[in-house]
Amino acid sequence: MARAKYQVLVLPFCLNEDEIKYCIFHRSDMNIWQFIAGGGEDGETPLQSAKREAYEEAGIAYNANYYPLDTYCSISTECFAAYRRTWGDNCFVIPEYTFAVNIEKTIVNISPEHTKYEWMDYETAKRVLGYDSNKVALWELDNKIKKGLLVGENATEKSFS
Repeated sequence: MARAKYQVLVLPFCLNEDEIKYCIFHRSDMNIWQFIAGGGEDGETPLQSAKREAYEEAGIAYNANYYPLDTYCSISTECFAAYRRTWGDNCFVIPEYTFAVNIEKTIVNISPEHTKYEWMDYETAKRVLGYDSNKVALWELDNKIKKGLLVGENATEKSFS
């Protein structure tokens, strides 16, 4: 499949009693902490891409509870030089769609794309995350969890088709 003109960001979180933890990943190709990120493939919806990336990068089950977030950013296509030829010379930015995923187990199976992962509280995660888009999405998710706004919002394929 060809690379679609969008990116996804996936924020794994775990709720234990009154504690919220976020799973942050350290990239193997650069010294940066981030959430799960990856590209869509032609024919996939953003939700399908998010589920595939979460499974490939962390072994998160496809049937976990995924939630669409409002955080949305644009990424310069200079980061994707190999795909610019197929996207065309006039494609300068692609959208990044953001999802949260609630997982119950705190052990994940990371891919070679990452050297390690850590479960962190909000303040620690905010401090170590390298990209502003990740920090904005974290803030949104943390507030939605604390206000009980994720209940009943589990993403469906119809949400993004």
